[in-house]
Amino acid sequence: MSIKFLAEDDRPREKFLLKGKNSLSDAELLAIILGSGSREESAVELARKILNSVNNNWHNLSLLHIGDLIKFKGVGEAKAISVATALEIGRRKAAQEVPERVQISCSKDSYNLLQPVLADLQTEQFWVVFLNQNNRVITKMGLTSGGINQSVVDIRVLFKHALDHLATGVIIAHNHPSGNLQPSSHDINITKQIEKAGDLLQIKLLDHIIVAQNSYFSFADQGLL
Repeated sequence: MSIKFLAEDDRPREKFLLKGKNSLSDAELLAIILGSGSREESAVELARKILNSVNNNWHNLSLLHIGDLIKFKGVGEAKAISVATALEIGRRKAAQEVPERVQISCSKDSYNLLQPVLADLQTEQFWVVFLNQNNRVITKMGLTSGGINQSVVDIRVLFKHALDHLATGVIIAHNHPSGNLQPSSHDINITKQIEKAGDLLQIKLLDHIIVAQNSYFSFADQGLL
C-alpha cells in the first residue's frame, strides 16, 4: 500500500506538518528522503527494511555505499544518492559548532549591526531586528523600501514575522539618505504605533535606530521609548 492510501495521520509528510519533526520515527524520516517505495511496499516499509539491515543505526547506514543501497528493491541510484546526501549533511552539521548569536546590549550594538546594510543607500529602507529573551539576534530583515524621504511599513507584517520567529523583542531601524538624523513626525508616529502593538502582543519594542553613514539616532537613548 502506497503512502497516499494510508490514513492521514500515518503519512510521513503530513505527520511532519501536523505534529512536527519530533513525532516521526526513524523509518518515517527515511521514507520522506526516499520519497516512494515500490509496488510491493510503501516508502515507510522500505525504509524500515533498510534500517533493520543496519540494526536501526544511522551511523551504520552512513557506512553503506550507493551500491549497497540500490540492492534494495525500490531504491535506484537517485534515491540512494538522496539518502547518502542527507546523511552527509547530518555528519557535517554534527562537526560544526553552533554559531553564537549576537547580543544587543546598547544602541551602538544595533547601529553596528545595521550600518553595513543601511548607511550607503540612496532611498529609505525599513528594517527590523528580531531578538530572543536574552536580547540575542534571531534574525534581521528588510521590510520595505521607499523613496528618498519616507518608507512605509505594515505593522501587521512586522509582528507576523516576529511571531513566526518567536521573538520577544524587536528593534526597528531605517536610514535617512539626507544625513539628517532628526526623526520626522512620521518616524515618531510609527514608533508609537509599533510600541503600542508590541505591548498587546508582549513583544517589546526596544529601540528605533535612524542610520546615517557615520552616525545614528536612538529613540531609546533620547528617552522617546
